[in-house]
Amino acid sequence: MPVNVYPAFAVPFGDAHYPDPSALNAALSELILALEAQGAGYRNPEPVVHQPAGLFESEFDFFARNEPCVQELRAFAWGALREFLCEINPQIAQGTQGLQISSQTWFHVTRSGGYFGYHNHPMASWSGVYCVSDGQPDEHFSNNGCLVFPHPQAAANTFLDSANGVLRWPFSHGNYVLSPIPGRLVFFPSWLGHYVTPFHGAGQRITIAFNAWFRREG
Repeated sequence: MPVNVYPAFAVPFGDAHYPDPSALNAALSELILALEAQGAGYRNPEPVVHQPAGLFESEFDFFARNEPCVQELRAFAWGALREFLCEINPQIAQGTQGLQISSQTWFHVTRSGGYFGYHNHPMASWSGVYCVSDGQPDEHFSNNGCLVFPHPQAAANTFLDSANGVLRWPFSHGNYVLSPIPGRLVFFPSWLGHYVTPFHGAGQRITIAFNAWFRREG
């Protein structure tokens, strides 16, 4: 007897890869490290999540800067986000005329030992992370500086037995773990909790993140 198996509660993710990102990422790295060198002059003055040693979080206005590398990434990110939304939102797929985006954008510079605790992003609909540099992660550490999304169905593992303890993707109960790849942009719902595991490496891991929300005018 054939049985149809299907997911009923899916969490949409998306990703896009900037083509040949070396030149863009080099320019972004140079700018970001120069801004980090300003210290308190460009650090987020009111962090919501604990800022451990080894992590620098900037102010939340990065895409407002006029440097060509910033505007190039901004155009790529918003274009990719628009395509992503057209795939999952039928109203946006019918037309994006009058659709206005608001955002917060910032960067993290993470050195060995740095991490970022569990959080989500209230008052936004979609969030994203772009990897500028992976920081030469030490291969001896597993899940090194990974972006981790715990399973949002908190009650799914209240009772486990041999019938439901090990399920195949996308029905499994485990975390969703992403390793940063330079040039890769990842989208996810802003409500979804996530954290970054401790990073161990010889360089600086640099990522740029955003929160976005929308309104339609006209």
